[in-house]
Amino acid sequence: MKLGVYDAILHDRDLPAAIAAVADLGLTGIELNSGGFLPAAHIPGIEQILESDAARDDFLAVFDGTGVEIAGLNCNGNPLHPNPVIGERHAADVARSIRLAERLGQHRVVTMSGLPGGEPGSRRPNWIVNAWNSAALDVLDYQWDVAVPFWRELDRMAADHDVKIALELHPQNLVFNSADVHKLVELTGSTHLGVELDASHLFWQQMDPVAVIRHLGELVVHAAAKDVRVNVEHAALYGVLDNRFRRLSPDEARTNLGGDEWANEWPAESAWDFVALGRGHDVAYWTEFLRALHEVDPGMLVNIEHEDVSLGRIEGLEVAARVLREADSRLTASLAE
Repeated sequence: MKLGVYDAILHDRDLPAAIAAVADLGLTGIELNSGGFLPAAHIPGIEQILESDAARDDFLAVFDGTGVEIAGLNCNGNPLHPNPVIGERHAADVARSIRLAERLGQHRVVTMSGLPGGEPGSRRPNWIVNAWNSAALDVLDYQWDVAVPFWRELDRMAADHDVKIALELHPQNLVFNSADVHKLVELTGSTHLGVELDASHLFWQQMDPVAVIRHLGELVVHAAAKDVRVNVEHAALYGVLDNRFRRLSPDEARTNLGGDEWANEWPAESAWDFVALGRGHDVAYWTEFLRALHEVDPGMLVNIEHEDVSLGRIEGLEVAARVLREADSRLTASLAE
């Protein structure tokens, strides 16, 4: 397996320092953010890299001799957002990331399927959680009518550039479970749409990431190592669809998600939390997670995504890296038996 880090947690430092941090963890890959919700902090001069061989070669030279390679591009956002200020920009970022991947010798672009509004003229996305009524199915029909031509076109573009698009199964997107994946592939006739298997969002939905990997098989083309701890006493009261988020004010530190949308503050006494590897599921679980990925592709890129707010940037990566390296060692030993 090829183990690395998604670089968003390292956006507080420049690219050479981020590469050094990954190397210090004993890992060999760095997944670079290339647009969408977050800026491409570690890919300065994207347009120059797209046009100039010299600019591209200068950028790639930063990795020479470090023992760390680029391990895919990440352009998570909402390319189907009904507000064109957000949706059109995120869609353009995904298309640009596909072209950039080819320029950099990469074959994976991670993104999200996106979420349209509920009807023509909408300005806000509409996530149907439980379509028990006919109106909800009407919304879903409309959203799929928006999504299918978009992803059919992007799939053809990805094929032209020898890139697989890895969709994160993230709630508040149209595609967030196995059935949705199969539906999108079938309706688009895609050959280059696949899945980034991020276990964390499956955990809190009560899905089994290992079972999902084996079910989707070769549709899994990339992976994220991120854990979740369900806080049973709070989940018993609020459920995993807990919506007790707080809106942050303009004078507070907050993350812009495009246009006038911002990330909210996580609920106190939350039903579940993102945690570093090992704090929700033990090494034995992550060994089986890697085993399932190995069955699909022994060279799978598996990158740590650190969002455990109780741990510092490097501290959280160190905790996760120890668990991931140990899981990989156990897998290697078992395969050799």
